[in-house]
Amino acid sequence: MNNKSHLRIVLLAVLLSVVFSACDKVRPSSEPKMARADSVIFDAGVSKDYELMRALSDSFELSKDISSLDANRWRGVSYYRQGQYRLAEIYYRKALEGDIKSDQDLISYIKVARRLSELLLVKGDYEGALRIAIPAVAKMDEKHVGSDIDYAILLNNIGCCQLNLGRDGEANKSFLTARGHYANRWQTDSTSRGFQEAVIGTVYTSMAYINMRRYAESIYWIDRTEMLLDKYRERPDARTEYFDEYQGRIEIMRAVAQQGLDKPKEAREAYLRFLKTNYSKTGPGRINANEYLVAAKRYAEAADNYQVLDKTMHDWGMEASLDNIQLYMLPKFFANDKAGRKDSARVIAEHIFELLDTAIVEQKNSATAELATIYDTQGKEAEIARQQADLSQQRLISTGIALALVIIFFTIYTLHRRRATQRIRAAHTKLEEAHQKLKVAYDQLEETTAAKERIESELRIARNIQQSIVPSVFPQYNGLDIYAYMMPAKEVGGDLYDYLLDDKHIYVCLGDVSGKGVPASLFMAQAARLFRAMAKQQMMPADIATRLNDELCEGNENGMFVTMFLALINLETGAMDFCNAGHNPPVLDDQFMEIETNAPIGLWPGLEFVGEHVDNIIGKSLFLYSDGLNEAENKEQEQFGDDHLLNILHTMKFDSARQLIEYMKEAVEKHRNGALPNDDLTMMELKFDKQ
Repeated sequence: MNNKSHLRIVLLAVLLSVVFSACDKVRPSSEPKMARADSVIFDAGVSKDYELMRALSDSFELSKDISSLDANRWRGVSYYRQGQYRLAEIYYRKALEGDIKSDQDLISYIKVARRLSELLLVKGDYEGALRIAIPAVAKMDEKHVGSDIDYAILLNNIGCCQLNLGRDGEANKSFLTARGHYANRWQTDSTSRGFQEAVIGTVYTSMAYINMRRYAESIYWIDRTEMLLDKYRERPDARTEYFDEYQGRIEIMRAVAQQGLDKPKEAREAYLRFLKTNYSKTGPGRINANEYLVAAKRYAEAADNYQVLDKTMHDWGMEASLDNIQLYMLPKFFANDKAGRKDSARVIAEHIFELLDTAIVEQKNSATAELATIYDTQGKEAEIARQQADLSQQRLISTGIALALVIIFFTIYTLHRRRATQRIRAAHTKLEEAHQKLKVAYDQLEETTAAKERIESELRIARNIQQSIVPSVFPQYNGLDIYAYMMPAKEVGGDLYDYLLDDKHIYVCLGDVSGKGVPASLFMAQAARLFRAMAKQQMMPADIATRLNDELCEGNENGMFVTMFLALINLETGAMDFCNAGHNPPVLDDQFMEIETNAPIGLWPGLEFVGEHVDNIIGKSLFLYSDGLNEAENKEQEQFGDDHLLNILHTMKFDSARQLIEYMKEAVEKHRNGALPNDDLTMMELKFDKQ
């Protein structure tokens, strides 16, 4: 072997050693690299340089320092912090579509699920939020990855969604489980961070119950929020700036809940405590106070608070979107109008009309920008794939400096280019297909949402119409105290009550239609209309029942019927003529009445109903009710019961008919203990005392 050959062999060995050494250097542990890359991106976010966050995400994804899932998470975070929630949602969804290849990917997946489920919850997409949050919790349980705060926030989001979807039992379980994880967090965390996070979580839970007008349940969570805030105050590292704000939030939530429970005194006291906080003097505090002020019909004070709305929205960075017009501008108009400030209301209305045009244009521009972002994302991903192919190519070239590897290099290079081109083409095709599917999904979602909103709107209108059929104002007659209450188990129901008063007499009735929902509500409306028409003719209760039966049997192909108690009371003598048509026996002076058994109304034509008479009910309590009271069930399917009903009426002393009804409502809610109503609930209390 000559010297030149020997030199070439030595040179080749050196080159191969360098190449292999370089290859070893490009294979460090991926987890530390990913942690360092996340730290750099996080620091850019702390500096509020969101464009840099996205640029770094692109760069680190290209160099494979972070996964595609993690890169899309950071892109979503950057848009979220800029307030561009629709674009944030797009990238969060892309992150969840990525493959989970490491523990770091799983942690990123959980964080994305937390944020995206919260976004969908705020939008009102409760089913969509559940589809994100529930699988994330399942993955945490399966892989034993994730912190107590991850569990707590996800479970709290799940609970809020379940509550809004009417799944009360599941919601309560989710909230209680979340509460346990919050407790684990603050018990194991040496800092005060766990208490702060728990306070925020219970505020969200309280607001969820308030928004659903479940005021009794909200009081429990408001009390818990205050307890947690007190514990947070005791920690030496607690952030004092939170104390005043969250104390203010607690008091205004309590005021809203107490007003909703028809406890104006307690609501007013909570509002006065709210006014003692510095938070009440801030723009956000004054705007949040208006929910109570409007509910309490203190419209002038609400209108005064709304004077800071424009500045507050500017400080929040809010634009004139359609959502913000609905959430803030329309209530501002309503408060000024109700306060009698017609000139201000007119100016606000004109301002709303001006903003509507801008908001509609902005919405169209936003949709265009989102579509452009989707296209830009496709191009960006294709560019990343191309650059990754080029980077691999350069690394291969560096290994082929030696003449002996030239042929091998070109062979590998050619094959790599061909495969890279095929991968890019396949990736582009998949992206195009995904884009088309996304457009179809958006169209279907819009149609489904519009149909759902239309049905909900029609049911709300039907509920309002039904509530208008039964009287909500009760007579002011010397010695007469009467009050009634009706709550359907669904959006609309089949219970009814009514009264008709003249100079010397009062007619009353309370009934329960078979079934629930829309069919029962239509039958109820017809029965209520016929009762009032016949009472105006001064017919006796038994004659009214007989005529009602003939009218309702006609064309009743579905076999519906109504049980009803009808009475005519002479307000001079106290005599009561009545007819009970298959209904629950009323309670007269704390005892069930012995009554004649008649058939329900509407089943068989030609019946003659039997009437009865009581000589004098002056000074006695007459309590009427539907079986939604005594047959109300808790989660163990235990009924409220007749004995429980009689015990309340016998042992409790009430100052008014309304006080009795309100107490009975609370007793039923307490008995249900979170269970959904199994039937419509209607009650009426009447007491006549000439003295």
